[in-house]
Amino acid sequence: MHIKLELVGVPVTDIDRARAFYEQVGFHTDHDVTVSDEIRFVQMTPPGSACSIAFGKGITQMAPGSLDNMQVVVADIEHAHAELTARGIEVGEIDDQPWGSFVYFADPDGNRWAVQQVTPRGR
Repeated sequence: MHIKLELVGVPVTDIDRARAFYEQVGFHTDHDVTVSDEIRFVQMTPPGSACSIAFGKGITQMAPGSLDNMQVVVADIEHAHAELTARGIEVGEIDDQPWGSFVYFADPDGNRWAVQQVTPRGR
C-alpha cells in the first residue's frame, strides 16, 4: 500500500490575508473557490512540493493559529533565510542542530512553520 500526504488543513481567521501571506512566502495558489455561503476552499502549494495546504471557510475545525511545527525542507538554508527575509517574512536566525539547520516563521494567525536543511551547515 502506498500512502501519500497531499493536503494539510491550516486554520486561519482571514482567508484573504492568509492567501496574501502564503503568496509572499512563495506558495502558488492552485485553487480559490467559493462553493457556497458555508464553504470557500483555498489550496496553495510550496514550490517543488507534492503536498499542499488548504484553508478557508468550512475547511477545518481547528482553532486559528493552532497548527504548530509544519515543516518544509530546502537544499540551502542560507539561501532560504535570505529569500524569506527579502520577501518580508519575519524569520529568526539560522538554528543549527545535529539533525539539520532550521529557520522558523509564523503566519499572521500564529501557525508555526519550520524550514529545514536536512544536512546541518558545514557538513
